[in-house]
Amino acid sequence: GARLWTMLSRPLALLLPTILLAMIPPSVRSFATTAAARGSLLSTRGASSALARPAAAGALQQRQQMQRRTAPAPRFMSTPTEDELTVVETCREKIAKALETDDVEVLGAYDDPNGSHISIKVTSSLFEGKRPVQRQQLVYKALWEELQGAVHAVDSMQCKTPDEK
Repeated sequence: GARLWTMLSRPLALLLPTILLAMIPPSVRSFATTAAARGSLLSTRGASSALARPAAAGALQQRQQMQRRTAPAPRFMSTPTEDELTVVETCREKIAKALETDDVEVLGAYDDPNGSHISIKVTSSLFEGKRPVQRQQLVYKALWEELQGAVHAVDSMQCKTPDEK
């Protein structure tokens, strides 16, 4: 009985870190794999820690590759180059084009050209016969791409027809 237990316990000891890792919730597992990759979580004694570290490092590399593939390219909090428009200018151009008007004013909160928060004033004949919510929807549709990344929020929006101005 004791000899059989000794024969079975070695393979189990090698699999134990993998089995335990599978039982840990993903949020905790990300911390554990990061710590294991640095070698700070697992003991340096025994074969199980030597085998677990490369597996954890592989999981960490796999997660980092996934983040690089899915993360949008950050455009905010950076200074645009000479050829590049600021977020505020980009928003202004997109609204002007979509609503067929030149009467568009887009301001970044606190005069921030990166415009993580913006305020909009627009006058367009396309707003005629539309309720306020429908007018706002037209503006949001024009800005949809920017709202997915660079623009965090629209703080205020004034949508008027030429007759209302």
